[in-house]
Formats: sequence, structure tokens, C-alpha cells
Amino acid sequence: MKIPKSWVPIMAKKISNNLISQGLIRPKIPVDKFLVNVESIIMEELLVEDRLNDEVREILKKHESDIERGRMDYRKLFDLTKSRLVRERNIVL
Repeated sequence: MKIPKSWVPIMAKKISNNLISQGLIRPKIPVDKFLVNVESIIMEELLVEDRLNDEVREILKKHESDIERGRMDYRKLFDLTKSRLVRERNIVL
């Protein structure tokens, strides 16, 4: 995650307040519960890349011996594998 977790509540509050104050939304639930939901959605989106990185690491474990012998560059393989998965799954990072 490129954004610190401590920023999520601040971002959620600012986004929520702006949407409500501009009349773009009218929450049907109490604002505090709405804010918790917004935080959850933001956190989930931010964790997409972390989960993808974990998956790429698992894939590359299969080629660990070749990578250790110096036949393959781990960073390059990581980036290529991640790019391929992003394209295949239409993930927006």
C-alpha cells in the first residue's frame, strides 16, 4: 500500500464531508456508520496491490532455484509477472 493506513480515516472523513456538504449524497444511515463504510471501501481498494504483490511472490517461489542461481533477475520477473496479472485481470493500481 502506497498510502499509510493512518491516512485512511482522514481521507474517508474528508471525502464523505465533501460529498455530503455538496449535496451529492444523502446517507440513509448515521454519518458515523457511513464514515466507517467509506473507510472500509478505501482500505479494500488500497490493499488490492498488496494482495497482488503477495500473489506474485507465491508465483515466483516456483522459480526460486533458478532465480538464486542467477539465471533470472527477481525484480524484473516480479515486475513482468505483476504487469501480466494486472493486464489479465483489468486491475487499476
